[in-house]
Amino acid sequence: MIPQMSDYIDIGVNLTGSSFDGDLDIVVQRAMASGVGRMIVTGTDIKHSRKAIELCKQYSKVLFSTAGVHPHHADEYTRETSRLLAELSHQDCVVAIGECGLDYNRNFSTKQNQRTAFDGQLELAVEIQKPVFLHQRDAHDDFIAMLKNVRPQLNNAVAHCFTGTAAEVNDYLELDMHIGITGWICDERRGQDLQQAVKEIPLDRVMLETDAPYLLPRDLDKKPVKNRRNEPCYLPHIAKTVSRYMGVEIEELEHAALVNTKMFFNI
Repeated sequence: MIPQMSDYIDIGVNLTGSSFDGDLDIVVQRAMASGVGRMIVTGTDIKHSRKAIELCKQYSKVLFSTAGVHPHHADEYTRETSRLLAELSHQDCVVAIGECGLDYNRNFSTKQNQRTAFDGQLELAVEIQKPVFLHQRDAHDDFIAMLKNVRPQLNNAVAHCFTGTAAEVNDYLELDMHIGITGWICDERRGQDLQQAVKEIPLDRVMLETDAPYLLPRDLDKKPVKNRRNEPCYLPHIAKTVSRYMGVEIEELEHAALVNTKMFFNI
């Protein structure tokens, strides 16, 4: 087993994707060497939630996972899906339900099916009292409305890969949510709203993630190890950018994000 370091925890890595098939062990080693001691592997459907759990068994105490159905796959959500998710969620390494939520940007699944799948996963999270790992894109009003109905019963909730505005931050904070920040903030073109929005996030509500292999930071000094692939080893780089826009010392952000993440996911 890889020796554990604990300076950073990456709350969202898609290590079950084909991008990591050939060199996953090296990717994990590289993350550890950069100070990213623990990573939470995102479950996006039943297949990938199962694969995430298998990876956790390979890298015990380094990898944890979520179990869920992304809104892109909501058309596939059935009663059997609910049963299987409930079964997977009781694995010790599964620390949250999700990635779940609403995505009206691409609408790979119908809006109604997205709401049905989201509602089912919120019910499961309430039942087993594990946090929810949330996705929202171009669906803020419906997303907030659904969360308001169940937030008092939820254990905890994090807006994963937040890319929105200061107003959206405040809506999430009113629901006592945490907010995950990715390398989107490093993008001088698309990240301007987020660069302003993070100023509104209290230190006790911020967490850090790469969403690897997606969202490679645009301002890396060195080219990525593998062309255009993001990796958890870049999390310290993202943290420096977040601290700059939040107006806090990097050490202060590192400590806050670590404490928040450990308490939120109970790891």
